[in-house]
Amino acid sequence: MNVLAFFAAVIQSTRGLWRYGQTVLGIIFRHPITGTSVIPILPDGRIVLIRRRDNGLWSLPGGMVDWGEDIPSTVRRELIEETGLEVVEIKRLVGVYSAPDRDPRIHSICVVVEAEVQGKMEIQDALEVMEIQAFSPSSLPTGPMSHDHSRQLQDYLNGLTTLA
Repeated sequence: MNVLAFFAAVIQSTRGLWRYGQTVLGIIFRHPITGTSVIPILPDGRIVLIRRRDNGLWSLPGGMVDWGEDIPSTVRRELIEETGLEVVEIKRLVGVYSAPDRDPRIHSICVVVEAEVQGKMEIQDALEVMEIQAFSPSSLPTGPMSHDHSRQLQDYLNGLTTLA
């Protein structure tokens, strides 16, 4: 009888832990992740794009906000990590993009900023970036870009501040 009571207590405890675990997993994985995209503008007015290694498409530099980090710090860190360039000044908020399907990997909310940048373009993370190039606004690559970066770039070029 004591063995049966012991197993019943273990099962109840396991169920309680599982419910707790489900709640934690739901909080972690059922809430969007916050990230940034940067529209880096060189002193000559060209816009810097990266070609992503995972899908081969052109993209704006950017990435996920780390725990304990604010958006401006993320912008600076991601730009250096992906392009070797440094932020001189964050000029303006271009938009906040939150469509659940904007990132094929996860539901993410992306804060997009324009930034005046300087330095030497150099791939820092060859596992993530396969090419860096600067384009004049009139000669940006045509065709699809990664994620919803075509829209982000078009909103920037149209002078919009978008909440989507």
